[in-house]
Amino acid sequence: MKQRKRGIHLHVMVTQEERDTIRERMTEAGITNAGAFMRKMALNGYVLHVDLTPVRELVSLQRRCANNLNQIAIHANTYGVYPEEIAGLQRDYTELWGKVSAVLEQLAEVVKL
Repeated sequence: MKQRKRGIHLHVMVTQEERDTIRERMTEAGITNAGAFMRKMALNGYVLHVDLTPVRELVSLQRRCANNLNQIAIHANTYGVYPEEIAGLQRDYTELWGKVSAVLEQLAEVVKL
């Protein structure tokens, strides 16, 4: 058997009600592994569950915007387009990405806690 990362076994006795409460809190936190939940609670005193679905959608939208910007730049270089329009799109994209980056950094700090 492969060497385990955590070789020390801890055993805790609980009542039925305590076990039910622990399972409810695991469900609320979105954690299915009881050992991971217990370690997190014992070491940090809390479990932070952050639903990042909206952020993932925002990042996906940002990626699509970047792809569109690249396609427009290729078209502009091939067929010619007003440079001011491209510059405006680039400014908007840079501003969008700056805001998205700031939000992601803030979320990363919250999740680290």
